[in-house]
Amino acid sequence: MADERRYHHISSAVIAVMPGRLAEVADVIVAMGGPEIRAQENNRIVVVMEGESAGELGAQLTALGALDGVVAANMVFEHIEELEGSAP
Repeated sequence: MADERRYHHISSAVIAVMPGRLAEVADVIVAMGGPEIRAQENNRIVVVMEGESAGELGAQLTALGALDGVVAANMVFEHIEELEGSAP
């Protein structure tokens, strides 16, 4: 029998940005419509991402790391919640 449980994944990441590019990169992240910026200073942006799978969060992190002006994008924390009513 297939596992019908569903999950909600929440993750945070720190995005290291080239000097002088913080506002520009932050604007692009906001326009992406997925990751939410929670803090930004000293050439770093902290984002929170949510999705249905670790793969979805990984894709968001990869997209963030590929942005022009980004030096590195590192996942810091991930939490997984089983959604109510999704028991096997």
